[in-house]
Amino acid sequence: MTLQISQRGKEYLKTAQTLLRSAKTMTDQAIAGQLKALADDYERRAEKASRDDAARALARSAAGPEQEWLV
Repeated sequence: MTLQISQRGKEYLKTAQTLLRSAKTMTDQAIAGQLKALADDYERRAEKASRDDAARALARSAAGPEQEWLV
């Protein structure tokens, strides 16, 4: 199953990419490692956000138009 990346997931990925670019320019390897670890965390957040957003959208569509305000 292919997961589409939600807008929220895209924002997390954008942050992860920025962190990785910063890590590549660091001369202090300890700081670079921390930035890479943080970027990995943001990539995981992107995946989770996209899964959660897809589940929410599915729940909304299953609830029908009369119950959309409940979700």
